[in-house]
Amino acid sequence: MSIYLSGALWVLGAAIISAVLVVITRRFGSDEVSEKNLGAGGSVFSIVAGLHAVLVAFILISLFDAANSAEEQVQKEANALVAVNWSASSLSEPAKSKVDRLSRDYVSTVVDDEWQRMRDGEAVDNRGWVTLNQLKETIATAVPEGDWQEDRKAEAANQLWEVYQARQERLEAADNGVNPVVWLALVIGTLLSLLFPFLFGGPNLVSQLIITITLASTLVLLLFAIYQLQNPFSGGVLIPSDAFSSARDRLS
Repeated sequence: MSIYLSGALWVLGAAIISAVLVVITRRFGSDEVSEKNLGAGGSVFSIVAGLHAVLVAFILISLFDAANSAEEQVQKEANALVAVNWSASSLSEPAKSKVDRLSRDYVSTVVDDEWQRMRDGEAVDNRGWVTLNQLKETIATAVPEGDWQEDRKAEAANQLWEVYQARQERLEAADNGVNPVVWLALVIGTLLSLLFPFLFGGPNLVSQLIITITLASTLVLLLFAIYQLQNPFSGGVLIPSDAFSSARDRLS
């Protein structure tokens, strides 16, 4: 099911449920109570809705920033790995061939195993870290012949450190998500924001239906957006592994 269809179903479900509840409350509710409390209810609703809007906006902006940062780290990790391989290509054997093999193994691990795990929200195993540690040991124990190889060895080590940092950022981005406590606040805030139109009604059934359906659809759509953005490697963002696929081609 595509993200657009899923979002449409969320909104449609919210609209139908809110419309049914409006009809029920208008049928069995008390119009006199609604009119009497309309002024006080409007003030409370403004405060609750305002606080909820601030929370939703803050979370959405944070998720957008996290998604952009995760994509940048993926590019940085892949490019730095290629730079490690190119720098190590000037080293003597057997370090040169071993770095080349380990670089390819690392890309294969990321593309063929880790990416699907991140997309499914599963934990990534230590194979990638083990490969990077082997790369570090290989570069560290390589014996340079002359200043040129010494410079290339230092450059390979520096680029490998960039891979380490970018990898850590990528894994943290895939594992962060939205805290359950924040989700609880979002759901409760949404329910409270939807409660007031049902309690205080409106001038007539049609206007209340329009107001309530619009409010419910908007709030549910925002929750859907947050749900889709919480993992940048799945859902609405779905960062692809193209950077590492390109790196594999450059290592060929």
